[in-house]
Amino acid sequence: MQVKADIVLRNGPIWCGRNEGVVEAIALWQGRVLATGSDSDIAPLIGPSTQMVNLDGRLATPGLNDSHLHLVSLGLMMDWVDAKPMSVPTLDGLLSSIEARASQTRPGEWILARGYDQTKLDVQRHPHRTELDKASPNNPVMLVRTCGHVSICNSMALALAGIDETSPTPPGGLIEQQNGVLTGLLAENARAPVWAVIPSASEEQLVAAIERGGHHLLSYGITSCMDAAVGQRGGFGEIAAYHRAKREGRLPVRTWLTLLGDPGRSLVPQCFEAGLVTGTGDDMLMIGAVKLFLDGSAGGRTAWMSEPYLGDDRTIGVQMMPDTEVEALVMDAHVKGYQLACHAIGDAAIEQLITAYERALAALPDSDRRHRIEHCGFSSPEQHERMIASGIYPCPQQVFIYDFGDAYISVLGEDRGLGSYPFRTWMDLGLKPATGSDAPVCEPNPFPNFYAMLTRKTWKGTVMDASEVVSIEEALQAYTEFGAFSQKLEHVKGRLVAGQLADVAVFSRNLLTASPEDILDNTYCDLTIRGGAIVHDRLGVLKN
Repeated sequence: MQVKADIVLRNGPIWCGRNEGVVEAIALWQGRVLATGSDSDIAPLIGPSTQMVNLDGRLATPGLNDSHLHLVSLGLMMDWVDAKPMSVPTLDGLLSSIEARASQTRPGEWILARGYDQTKLDVQRHPHRTELDKASPNNPVMLVRTCGHVSICNSMALALAGIDETSPTPPGGLIEQQNGVLTGLLAENARAPVWAVIPSASEEQLVAAIERGGHHLLSYGITSCMDAAVGQRGGFGEIAAYHRAKREGRLPVRTWLTLLGDPGRSLVPQCFEAGLVTGTGDDMLMIGAVKLFLDGSAGGRTAWMSEPYLGDDRTIGVQMMPDTEVEALVMDAHVKGYQLACHAIGDAAIEQLITAYERALAALPDSDRRHRIEHCGFSSPEQHERMIASGIYPCPQQVFIYDFGDAYISVLGEDRGLGSYPFRTWMDLGLKPATGSDAPVCEPNPFPNFYAMLTRKTWKGTVMDASEVVSIEEALQAYTEFGAFSQKLEHVKGRLVAGQLADVAVFSRNLLTASPEDILDNTYCDLTIRGGAIVHDRLGVLKN
């Protein structure tokens, strides 16, 4: 007796993968792709209980894979004050939002905000401690820059953290003063004392954040993601929260857990002792790589560069750890069997990381470990050759071009800024770049990401080296197959072929023929299928 499909999608282009191309229909059965082909090929697989989805000309693709975001943080910060430029483009508006939250908050409770970008504010500068004091005199405030590497704190927050004008600057950090007075700006490791006095989230709050953030991803057609620093907010408790979320059916997206490995906060010893190494888990929840932070962000002037940023201070950014420490931590994780996915944006940080990877791979060769460079914003041709030779892969977020490209030019100049995140170059070199959002740094919305890959345009319309554009099929491949490849799961998901997971995104228009502008401004995800089940239905007409 021939198997009958659970779901059949037809009457619209179905893009199965860059090498597989477009088919007319697809059949899904028991959480997997059963078959793809013409309408006549799939017709025998339709039974009386098969759910039929009429695409009506819309495009279906493999479910998207956001290869680098922070799911726990995304869910938690959905309750924070929204300080993003699109919401509050002026400093007065930002301060008013904080003041409004303070009026609804009991004295002494923390007010947390995220998303400002000083290069997009009307005043073209960071907010100041005294301005936050005026907006919230009775509550400690921490305002986090969009990149997540710089925070502005009011006086009450600094006092609770024990930070004053005499506090020593920690290695890999910055406590800014002007004329001997704190401005409230803290960068990188200097922010740790503030985080230490902010109440930790409970396990239930962590699970709720995973659930809320995951449903938000499904609404964009994202069925898989990488949580890029598990342990950053809740320590080992985040591992427990993820497993509880999965056990209780509250894990909406397939999640690849990247373990925080930084000194003093590393989850690696506990996870390794428990047998939680790369690849442990299943299709819904899997232990992925180990994450080290080697520098900060370019827009925040903390990414570690070999040449100074523009400006009189001649800063080259922040080096988080010395070479010997990075090499020792990389070697330890490599020997333990972990893949590594470390944060390095500036060319100096990338150099430090490639060298550490090369030494680990020389000591214990593994031709398919696939160590990753997260972001990899300002890599050089010489570094690319070394990456190819050692099997090291970039894992960028092309939406950074759209959101932050103008900021890169303002802090680095055109010579360095325009050529950042060279996606076409990586594609042509066979480095299989995935893409993602780094949410909550950027919105997980994939359409600005697609737009940036297709046009290299910023939100202001600046073209960031048009020679680095890619085609829509290459952009889709980055968001699907290469996302799976970055997790060593390309044989499990990322394409719509028989036997792979039945994860499908249906968009409101045919991305293959739409203009980049229509993709950016006039496209939605209408339907998301994960494991053969409809988990998002924007129009509310297809769900059982």
